Amino acid sequence: MRFMMIVKASPESEAGKLPTTQELEAMGKYNEELVKAGILLAGEGLHASSKGTRVRFSGKQSSVVDGPFTETKELVAGFWIIEVKSKEEAVAWARRVPFVEGEIEIRQVASAEDFAPSDPTGELMAREEQLRAQVEQRAKS
Repeated sequence: MRFMMIVKASPESEAGKLPTTQELEAMGKYNEELVKAGILLAGEGLHASSKGTRVRFSGKQSSVVDGPFTETKELVAGFWIIEVKSKEEAVAWARRVPFVEGEIEIRQVASAEDFAPSDPTGELMAREEQLRAQVEQRAKS
């Protein structure tokens, strides 16, 4: 099972405050543990929302809104995608994140089987698998 561990933004991360050397070292050690355990698929920090943009949709119309965005508690500052056996294991890994203050939201990443009722012929999932194979091949090049 794949899970995304979402690091919630803080007033400090939104202000563009960089982590201290000690915080970076602690996070590096944690990331090494994820790699050694063979569960890390991806993980990145994000720039503040002042450098971001949102595209909103309403019917066939879309609009663009540039950051910053005001609701810090709803913003994402970074993430990890891990592959573990259960939600409980994902929670256990999240509890080991070396934060002094903060919050992590854990969400399971949907798999193709989750969408099977919307694709009775399997045609849409077959196309999705082809696209994933192309992305994987490109990443190897």
